[in-house]
Amino acid sequence: MNLRNTACTLAMGAIALGVGSSCREASLESPEDAISTRETPLVAEGEWPGYGRDPGGARHSPLAQIDRSNAARLQPVWTYRTGDLAQGIFQPNKSTFQATPIYLWNTLYVSTGFNRVLALDPENGKPRWTFDPGLDISVPRPTGLTSRGVSAWEDASAPETAPRKRRIFLGTLDARLMALDAMTGRRCAGFAQNGSVDLTTGLANVTPGRYGVTSPPAIVNGVVVVGSIVLDGTGVDVPSGVVRAFDVRTGAERWRWDPIPRTPSDPGYEAWSHEEVARAGAGNVWSLMAVDAERDLVFLPTSSPAPDYYGGLRKGPGPHANSLVALRASTGALVWAYQVVHHDIWDYDIASPPLLTAIPRDGALVPSVAVATKPGHLFFLNRDTGIPIFPVEERPVPASDVPGEAASPTQPFPSLTPNLVGDTHVTPDDAFGLTLLDRQYCRGLLASARSEGLFTPASRGSSIQFPGPIGGAHWGGMAVDEARGLLITSVNRVADIVRVIPRNELYIPLPGEMIYEQVGTPYKVGRRVPRGLEIGFPCTPPPWGKLVAVDLATGGIRWDVPIGQFAEAKLIPGSEKWGSMLLGGPIVTDGGLVIVAGTMDDRIRIFDIETGKELWRADLPAGGQATPMTYRAPSGKQFVVIAAGGSTYLSRPPGDYLVAFALP
Repeated sequence: MNLRNTACTLAMGAIALGVGSSCREASLESPEDAISTRETPLVAEGEWPGYGRDPGGARHSPLAQIDRSNAARLQPVWTYRTGDLAQGIFQPNKSTFQATPIYLWNTLYVSTGFNRVLALDPENGKPRWTFDPGLDISVPRPTGLTSRGVSAWEDASAPETAPRKRRIFLGTLDARLMALDAMTGRRCAGFAQNGSVDLTTGLANVTPGRYGVTSPPAIVNGVVVVGSIVLDGTGVDVPSGVVRAFDVRTGAERWRWDPIPRTPSDPGYEAWSHEEVARAGAGNVWSLMAVDAERDLVFLPTSSPAPDYYGGLRKGPGPHANSLVALRASTGALVWAYQVVHHDIWDYDIASPPLLTAIPRDGALVPSVAVATKPGHLFFLNRDTGIPIFPVEERPVPASDVPGEAASPTQPFPSLTPNLVGDTHVTPDDAFGLTLLDRQYCRGLLASARSEGLFTPASRGSSIQFPGPIGGAHWGGMAVDEARGLLITSVNRVADIVRVIPRNELYIPLPGEMIYEQVGTPYKVGRRVPRGLEIGFPCTPPPWGKLVAVDLATGGIRWDVPIGQFAEAKLIPGSEKWGSMLLGGPIVTDGGLVIVAGTMDDRIRIFDIETGKELWRADLPAGGQATPMTYRAPSGKQFVVIAAGGSTYLSRPPGDYLVAFALP
């Protein structure tokens, strides 16, 4: 059954196509123009006009010049270096070039870790203009210098004979929402204050370097919707995770939605105590949103409330946290919310962007939204109601032994789609190690920790959390080929060892352990990936990273394959079957291809979407922890482009490379 046409009709929305420019006349808009929200709901075949290509985040391209028969002939054809490179030696931060470029109006647009925006020639990568917002890179940023892209909008309400405004929107690490003229790179003077909105206005507990924006905003029906990052594990007093929408033309705030209900009239207030809502923060949306303009819906993947790893100060389920939330795009009103993790104490926020697709059920196509999670679950929800399309069960999970904690007694488990990670119960017999010493050491680590399967809480001693906070599914997300009925995602299969440390207790950080202070709570928390002593591979069994194909019709797994290698393992026979942790997601094309990077061997790969067979790989000049994209340039040539900029989390060296591949 061909699902693509139906689902694409439902999913199209925010990005419009046409002719003309600019932003300079923004302050002279007529009243009729200012209130219009009409947008052209089409995406040209050769373009990649948004992070996920279409507003629903399908990451599917209809291009097929590169296909299964010729993919092995791909060659690098140009490389552009941004110059935005921080090694963390003379500056307090490392840069991580993780952006996915967008392509429309015959131009590539991409943002760097310094929040500079570049407009490039699609044939050769040469710059047409650059914009520098003046980010202070000397401010310490524990998350590093990261920007994953920009968004584009065109005013399609203008008369046919009038020039149309084209804008590029950027969220910055220092919490600004900026609008740029897409043709010149100049600030749009008629948008807010000289093209910029200060997102810290009206927020409490904002600390420079710990609040900002890393993901492209969503654009739908006349508004630009933006979330935020709120640094994990710092304590109780953190900024609100409020999501805000601004008029796409003027920058005026149109609505705001707080994931934590603040007044008795707010939906979900009854699940909180008055003291909790008065102080709670976070629950923010740091990943990408999805848009259904036809339904006037924007879908938000929310994170946990603070404090992140101790829930004794927020004892209820927190119904809009760790949830997929559907809001009315025009008003911000809550339409529905579906919680994928109750009372999160594992850092199991929804990192993977939601994806709009259609599911065949009883002879009809059901408009749905897919949600992949760090625990490895995949939910398919009815787009109108939030009700699961495939069955979900509430199952008992282990209780907490930490005084004051109130772990949820149950968690939701999809009963049809298997866990994408596989078996999530780790035992000492599973210990991996290339040497006898490593195996014995890893066995001891696993034997000494509490391990009761998925959702084992942190303990006073130590606990195995498998998968750890890197997933399962992370911000790399999913892609869908509806004609073939396949959803593709990448997942990590690595554990954390977690321990709870009473605040007044003396302790020594363990090798590789990160301590989260959680100021204002009775406990600190230590987290580390258990690794061997000699070679340092994870103690849990491989594969440590997989590519997974899910059948949309049945919810079952069609195939899965290991992906990647640890850089240190390239010369070890058989190590390709181990996979590696990865950050960065797949895209799919009508050439029958899955294109993906993100692995720890600094390579980009192509797989056959029908079988999972690897067809091609290429070395990158730095870590490729980003999601690729593809487009057809004016010459007619199809390009595949990937940012190679490394990852602080995966200890991959930073880079400033944008690399393009094409057929000779």
